[in-house]
Amino acid sequence: QVQLVESGGGLVQAGGSLRLSCAASGMRFSIVVMGWYRQAPGKQRELVANISNDGSTNYSDSVKGRFPIARDNVKNTVYLQMNNLKPGDTAVYYCKVTTRGLGALKHDWGQGTQVTVSS
Repeated sequence: QVQLVESGGGLVQAGGSLRLSCAASGMRFSIVVMGWYRQAPGKQRELVANISNDGSTNYSDSVKGRFPIARDNVKNTVYLQMNNLKPGDTAVYYCKVTTRGLGALKHDWGQGTQVTVSS
């Protein structure tokens, strides 16, 4: 069973930084994409950033240039460095891991970590 352990959330003032980590274990198949999503109160969950096996990345326009994503393939860990945080970044952040096996994709989610940015 896949386990995703997230860490690094918390309370920070606007302009500050936080680093989220998500360590994946128990995968039956190979990881193809690791990423972060977020969900603010009353809003839909949205992609923040993801990174593929080949190192290619995707970013939400709202975080591009502020939240670089990185991945350690040996440790099966994905990191999100959040810089110049804004109150609008306040949300629960979820790690998502996609694996591929037997011709199918499987998506697993972490439990979420709260990020609160005060003005």
